[in-house]
Amino acid sequence: MSARTAPSHPPRLAPFLAGYDALLARWPVPVEPLTVRTAHGTTRINACGPADGHPLVLLHGGGATSTMWYANAGAWAAAGHRVLAIDLIGDPGRSVHDGTPLGDVPGMLGWIDAVLDELGVRTADFCAHSYGGWIALEYTLHAPTRVSRLALLDPTLCFSGYRPGYLLRALPLFLPHRTPARARSYLDWEAAGASPTDPDWRELYALGYADFPASPVITGPRPTPARLHTLTTPLLALYAEHSRAHDPHRTAEATRHSLPQATVATIPGASHHNLPMTAAPAVNQHVLDFLTPPCP
Repeated sequence: MSARTAPSHPPRLAPFLAGYDALLARWPVPVEPLTVRTAHGTTRINACGPADGHPLVLLHGGGATSTMWYANAGAWAAAGHRVLAIDLIGDPGRSVHDGTPLGDVPGMLGWIDAVLDELGVRTADFCAHSYGGWIALEYTLHAPTRVSRLALLDPTLCFSGYRPGYLLRALPLFLPHRTPARARSYLDWEAAGASPTDPDWRELYALGYADFPASPVITGPRPTPARLHTLTTPLLALYAEHSRAHDPHRTAEATRHSLPQATVATIPGASHHNLPMTAAPAVNQHVLDFLTPPCP
């Protein structure tokens, strides 16, 4: 079900929204903007690909917006998937958190249930990045029958913790008097030594960080080994060679140890934040190979 009118945003968000639309215009396929209403507010979904294709739900990282999939969605849609890129509610983007608070992890998972229900999606593949990866893994553990395959791109707090240095560097992002310069500095530090971050997305992230109305971040602990051992959904985990969020090689090994049946790979040249963009050819192919396994 899609709403006929778009939700409103404060006028001060005009530069952010213009940047959002400009980055969405770079998607190489026609995009159908959908909005659905839940108890928590209005959720924006950027959809593309054949309407009768198997749904592929995309969850972005914190502050990244669904426009971050500009280098990926076209390839996956061209392969026949119905791509549904969701703006996380309460996060920068075109979703509007004007309903009840999410409150906690069950509230976040219930919101995803409601969005899929409104879209008429009973079962979908999921692909998610960073913080979105943690949400997607928690959702798969919560509703395993609704997730047919799960692809995680440098997921955080799934199989290992953060590096202490990363947390120290990220701490100023949560302090008052937010400025775009603070967000740019953080992204540039994290990408040092890796492929450059797309300047348009970098600026959109910075504007969203500084100006978007903040909702409490819903988070929680890593899934316990006992919970992970209950996971039967096929899983792909791709790690960025130069990720500063965690040690990518140790995290890859932890993933293999926790889920021996998982497909795990490390992608060269990418940092944590820019993995889906700068390493798009490799990421796209890994995900397609995973979503469409060879016939027996």
